[in-house]
Amino acid sequence: MIKVVILGAGNVASHLFMVFSKAENLRIIQVYNHRKEKLKYFEDHTNTTNNISDLKPSDYYVIALKDDVIPEVVENLKDRSGIVLHTSGAVNLTVLECLSNFGVFYPLQTFSKNRPVDFAEIPVCIEANSAENLEKIKKLALEITKDVREVNSEQRKALHLAAVFVNNFSNHLYTLGAEICEKNQVDFSILRPLIKETASKIESLAPKDAQTGPAIRNDQKTIEAHLRLLPNKNKDIYSILTQSIQDFHGKKL
Repeated sequence: MIKVVILGAGNVASHLFMVFSKAENLRIIQVYNHRKEKLKYFEDHTNTTNNISDLKPSDYYVIALKDDVIPEVVENLKDRSGIVLHTSGAVNLTVLECLSNFGVFYPLQTFSKNRPVDFAEIPVCIEANSAENLEKIKKLALEITKDVREVNSEQRKALHLAAVFVNNFSNHLYTLGAEICEKNQVDFSILRPLIKETASKIESLAPKDAQTGPAIRNDQKTIEAHLRLLPNKNKDIYSILTQSIQDFHGKKL
């Protein structure tokens, strides 16, 4: 049985806890978080601690904490013989190099605590300080997903940046769209079929080939009408995105 300690109690940590708990060959022996109140959910299922010095011996220590605290946490794991993993998309493998056995276990997905996901379909990007440890991490990943990718730190940073564009930025645009609907007494749900179709198109088309709208048509009259409707705080966003689409497709405003 593979033993796992999870360090963290946020979105990523909670989802890893749930999926690891269901895996046949894994056992979560402890969850750590420096804030004791964050551990209440886990207390009925496994051992918990808010003292990093009290971590149990384990095969894996999975750091699912904010990027800026990873170096400090790593300093407290120097005496551990198990493999220490961080789950960040933006942090280099070298942050762990003071350890003996270490790697990266980066699930490429957006996580919200109360929203279930199918981990079997989620790519897990792995990296390690040795070929032996890479194989061990791959074995761990295959317990929860069928999609395991060997990705180095520079590639992972680029993937994380791409993910910000396709997930975080697009979600903010949904928020702005919802704001426009609300201001004009229209139910945002009317846009959900459009959002779904936009996302499903790229299953069969390259994103550049799926582009539609007034920007790519160079429909200046509609663009100007939209800008008149928008509050000043959103005009720049609309103009920058319109210009970006036209620059990419060889058109001009």
